[in-house]
Amino acid sequence: MAWQLSYYNAKVAEQLETWPAGIRAGFVRITELMQTYGPDIGMPHTRAMGAGLFEVRAKGREGIGRAFYCTLVGERIVILHAIIKKTDKTPARELAKARARQKEVQA
Repeated sequence: MAWQLSYYNAKVAEQLETWPAGIRAGFVRITELMQTYGPDIGMPHTRAMGAGLFEVRAKGREGIGRAFYCTLVGERIVILHAIIKKTDKTPARELAKARARQKEVQA
């Protein structure tokens, strides 16, 4: 059975739609692999962030995108939050938002 992909809310899905085409294409390619092979396909595509939180590492000519996700029972992947990275380090505020949403969906 394939993994099911969903979004925390419509705003997260809409945010991903606004990503530059190259980064968005990378995201789509990686999430297709995740749906087939499971959520933790490893570097350079995904990375565990600890405590059940993971990130999709999408790249394109336009830059780097990160989408944070967790898994739920029943082979479900939930995209919690998405950002376009402006610096090498992921801002703590963005990570905190993803972790708060993770707690909410896994409650």
